[in-house]
Amino acid sequence: MDYRNLGASGLRVPVLSFGAGTFGGSGPLFGAWGNTDAEEARRLVDICLEAGVNLFDTADVYSAGASEEVLGQAIRGRRDAVLISTKSALPTGEGPQDWGTSRARLIRATEDALRRLGTDYIDLLQLHAFDASTPVEEVLSTLDGLVAVGKIRYVGVSNFAGWELMKSLAAAERHGSPRYVAHQVYYSLAGRDYEWELMPLGADQGVGALVWSPLAWGRLTGKIRRGQPLPKASRLHETAQYGPPVDDEKLFDIVEVLDAIAGETGRTVPQIAINWLLNRPTVSSVIIGARNEEQLRQNLGAVGWSLSREQIERLDAVSAVTAPYPYFPYRRQEGFARLNPPIV
Repeated sequence: MDYRNLGASGLRVPVLSFGAGTFGGSGPLFGAWGNTDAEEARRLVDICLEAGVNLFDTADVYSAGASEEVLGQAIRGRRDAVLISTKSALPTGEGPQDWGTSRARLIRATEDALRRLGTDYIDLLQLHAFDASTPVEEVLSTLDGLVAVGKIRYVGVSNFAGWELMKSLAAAERHGSPRYVAHQVYYSLAGRDYEWELMPLGADQGVGALVWSPLAWGRLTGKIRRGQPLPKASRLHETAQYGPPVDDEKLFDIVEVLDAIAGETGRTVPQIAINWLLNRPTVSSVIIGARNEEQLRQNLGAVGWSLSREQIERLDAVSAVTAPYPYFPYRRQEGFARLNPPIV
């Protein structure tokens, strides 16, 4: 397993990390992902650690905290061997203090997460969404205090717009607060919007990407193909409305190229899709999920080998889409492009 610094921090993370959204799964969304109990979770953690994957990602909204609880049970007795990433901000109840990133909410959410995880510190706490109702200075000062007392070690965000992240980074610099070093983002061959603004921002500001849903919400598993119905076992039947939109015709074109490269390399479609992401700028780690040992071992096979330059170019070409304004002139017109050389 290779390791990379998380953004401009000194925290080294594996290029593959494990998403615990299937742990303790319940409800229409997370129940469809999986329902891994503590014993099964411990076995998956064993396999991850054997492969060098020591970063485990969860959130307080995953199955109403059950994911954190099961992860805590699965890592019991080996806390020093793992890195824990969790997230907070989204609603966990109906009360006025059950959502957002106010000082009161962040402190309580952190304490609750520590209790569920069975630990006294969180390696990476990420804000799951931008809270426009709370001043960024209040958020940052609260995180500063939590870092100072050792309850969290690094801070990051998830699903922020470019201006939201940059506003927060600027405020952190002004006030000497901890800077966000990670941005957990959706990025895949079937969804490259991250590249328009967030990738250049991350490269410029030292914010590393933790990629969620690298298989486009289950669409790049190799089981979904042109002219065929969704497999009966696909979770897309229940969860498609919750995930990122994907153009079906574009998806089928991408899968056909993935199929061809799978034949050339002897690798699976998911392994190729994940490996492509590992070559993208600013990507620190790709979060993989698995409902069972077979899925996990297959996804772990995405590392330890490389696509050829020609194969990468084919994947780049088939997955490319026209950037929205104001980004497309910088990609199409020579004068604009000179002002903004491509990220390498």
